Amino acid sequence: MYDIENSYKATLGRWNALIDPAFMAQKAHQEADLHAELAKNASLAAEIGDPWADAQKAIDAYENIFLSHDMLEARAGSISDLFLFARRLVRAADERTKPNGDRMPDFTESSLPLVEKELLEDKPIHSGVERIGLELWLSKTRELLTVDDPTVQHLLGKESPADLAKRLVAGTKLANPKVRKALWLGGKAVIDASSDPLIRFVRATDSDARAVRLEYESKVEGPLVKAAERIAHARFVLYGASTYPDGTFTLRLTYGTVDGWTYHGRTVAPFTMLGGLFDRATGATPFVLPKRWLDAKPKLALDTPFNISTSNDVLGGNSGSPVVDREGRVIGEVFDGNIYSLGGDYGYDGRLNRAITVVTPAIEEALRKIYGMSRIMDEVVAENSAQRASWTAKTSEKAIFAQSPKR
Repeated sequence: MYDIENSYKATLGRWNALIDPAFMAQKAHQEADLHAELAKNASLAAEIGDPWADAQKAIDAYENIFLSHDMLEARAGSISDLFLFARRLVRAADERTKPNGDRMPDFTESSLPLVEKELLEDKPIHSGVERIGLELWLSKTRELLTVDDPTVQHLLGKESPADLAKRLVAGTKLANPKVRKALWLGGKAVIDASSDPLIRFVRATDSDARAVRLEYESKVEGPLVKAAERIAHARFVLYGASTYPDGTFTLRLTYGTVDGWTYHGRTVAPFTMLGGLFDRATGATPFVLPKRWLDAKPKLALDTPFNISTSNDVLGGNSGSPVVDREGRVIGEVFDGNIYSLGGDYGYDGRLNRAITVVTPAIEEALRKIYGMSRIMDEVVAENSAQRASWTAKTSEKAIFAQSPKR
């Protein structure tokens, strides 16, 4: 339920941005301005070519394979952990026989430790949920790709989605982490010799998923990435340091101010306080506080700032990033954005887009008075003070931060 609700929230935030006339007008204006500036720079225009046309070709190609890619690759197995185990085992066995540079990204040497950890983790498996997940995926794949599609016929053979799901879940031993470990360590030889029905099913059908994945990477993902790079290059040549790079899961800095937002006449303040946590604690989901927190309430300074909203442009992947003030001090950690920040996938809307940060005063208050970690906090504060003194002695903080463009 958490995963479903979280996905729904993300999708809703993006959808709200796409149907917001003011936001889309802003995007249209920005693109028109970029084209106008580019028209004044013949050498740059010749250098980047027409990335918009290339992007459109990629989108057209995606429309042709979207359902196949979505059902056979991106969402294969639906909510079935057992299917995910089987596919990872089969793919890892194949990929680990290749040179590292030729492997799928999920199975490079740097990625394998995480894959192994997730694969061998002892987690509860509910056979009823597994059957529902597999049957849903198989039936929707047949519905969307049609019963005459060769890949659907390859998946189902003569079985119904319900019968196939029931047979695979009843026969597989992959719910046992010891079985998964033996297959993982055994490699391709053991996987190829396995009689497990789910392993055999994935081995027999994964070529279709791999084929549509390869087509997606070569005709859609690759061209879109290259087009985006050329557009980004043009933006930086034309606009310079007045902007900052898009979020691409690489290191970047964004800048902003502590700020609330107003929507439909309601203004949301940029601060929440520790006391507000207890004001909302009803004892019913989702407002249930642990007993440790309730017991500590008399000791806490309830006017301590807990979270702040800032105008920083954050996207998926920013959670855990430090927030640094203009004096170079870490004042908190980004852990979310408001619902409007999810439209940041398409562009920054300064009216509403806000990052949400838990701030250090709340962290220190909790660690000292709820979790009894005063000794550790004393060490952290002392170490931070020493490092700051050393850094300040070597360079001028204000000189560094004065170079950062202000929004």
